[in-house]
Amino acid sequence: MEIRRLNGGDAESYRDLRHEALLKNPEAFSSSYEDEMNYEALDYRQRLDSKLTYTFGAFDGGQLVGVVTLVPEGKVKLKHRANIFAMYVTSSQRGRGSGRELVKTAIQQAEQLESVEQIYLTVNASNEPAKGLYASLGFKTYGVDKKAMRIDGIYHDEELMVLFL
Repeated sequence: MEIRRLNGGDAESYRDLRHEALLKNPEAFSSSYEDEMNYEALDYRQRLDSKLTYTFGAFDGGQLVGVVTLVPEGKVKLKHRANIFAMYVTSSQRGRGSGRELVKTAIQQAEQLESVEQIYLTVNASNEPAKGLYASLGFKTYGVDKKAMRIDGIYHDEELMVLFL
């Protein structure tokens, strides 16, 4: 298992995995497949080449099998914060440690950014494996966003979590 920061050259494989994530686990993301289905590799290339975000990928035999994005806040009053977004591991790779390594890599990146003191994320309140992973890495729930998303008429709550570095 290799973990590394993604760049524009990874745009096509990132697009494929992102679309898989949005289709297979729509309750885990505020974006939907319908929102992103027309995004081209170029759209993702620009995102991955951004100096303001850090997207890491887990590779198994050269195949991208998991991703996570760390986004430090840009505003002066919020520079002590960063957010984790777009965490996903393909179902065949779950339970093998790649998700843990991805989140640990994002945490390590945040620690290297001198201004970041805390990392925030949201997780579907019914996603026990993900909540367990985040808790095992030190994240604590500080609130619940009731009815945060509505998918096909069904509401989903999200837990709000934070890790203080």
